[in-house]
Amino acid sequence: MEKKDLLKLLKSTKENEIDMPGGKRILLLDGLNLFFRNFAMLNMVNPDGVHVGGLGGFFRSLGAMIRQTNPTEVYVIFDGIGSSTNRKNIIPEYKSGRNVTRVNWEVFENIEEEDTSKIDQIVRIIHYLKTLPVKTMSLNKAEADDIIAYLSTTLPKQPEDKVFIVSSDKDFLQLITNQVIIYRPMEKKYYTEEVFISKYKMHPKNFILHKTLLGDQSDKIKGIKGLGEKGLLKKFPELKEKIITFQDLLNICETKLKDHVIYARILLNVMDLEKNYKVMDLSNPMLDTNDKEYLDKIVDADDLNYLPKEFISLYNEDKLGGMIRNLEYWLNENFKKLVINK
Repeated sequence: MEKKDLLKLLKSTKENEIDMPGGKRILLLDGLNLFFRNFAMLNMVNPDGVHVGGLGGFFRSLGAMIRQTNPTEVYVIFDGIGSSTNRKNIIPEYKSGRNVTRVNWEVFENIEEEDTSKIDQIVRIIHYLKTLPVKTMSLNKAEADDIIAYLSTTLPKQPEDKVFIVSSDKDFLQLITNQVIIYRPMEKKYYTEEVFISKYKMHPKNFILHKTLLGDQSDKIKGIKGLGEKGLLKKFPELKEKIITFQDLLNICETKLKDHVIYARILLNVMDLEKNYKVMDLSNPMLDTNDKEYLDKIVDADDLNYLPKEFISLYNEDKLGGMIRNLEYWLNENFKKLVINK
């Protein structure tokens, strides 16, 4: 779905919540995902030679997403301290041994200098966000994925409500419904149920089985040897025909055991596949009752700030110059309405 097609989606909602109870448009942004993408793409430095591409690019992207989706509520979610802990308890190799690579060779002399800049810019982003009418969320031992998954089911209250999730992480595709839409920045595409089915030839609810069987190399999650995306639908045409469960999948393998070695491999690796499923299943976020109550309190709190002068002050301190054109207009155009809607 391209930008022009987004207008069709928004026709089903009113311009503001006052005119139509329900009909909210909720924007959920994967904060670190958005930052790292801009950090890697924008080799921009301020007059002091300090890299500011991640910082300035983050807010340019945030403004662009607000203009496109016209949200009534905005949430920026970050991974917490020890965010991988729960999943590492299931798969110890999860996200381990990732190759640390430099992305900005022209700006930084070494990886340590680059890492320091990343941390500094993320801290500054959080300071900036405190001046805007958006809510930020993070939980120790929780990934942004879990928080976003939870919010995508709890925030929409009416059938007319829409949730837009912004991230390049494919795991979120399993959350797509008639209310939940995924925007993948690298593709510049909105994934609705229709768009997803057109590309993957299966219902979004079956995507967790797709991930379970194929694994995720970037997260060090192993899949079934000899099974790829093309072969998956050939071996399991049922994925195209209806929504099936993990147990349904195993039953299919038992029925077709003699047809191909892949079915035997799946049955021999059931325990590992169950772990894959649990680690990647966002329909059951890894949050306990206290976590959920904490998130609910943030959602319910009436504490939004809109402090444009403070934002501009931070912007000038960091000497971001022309990274955002017509800064005062940009602020009012994108964020003032969020206070009015609230």
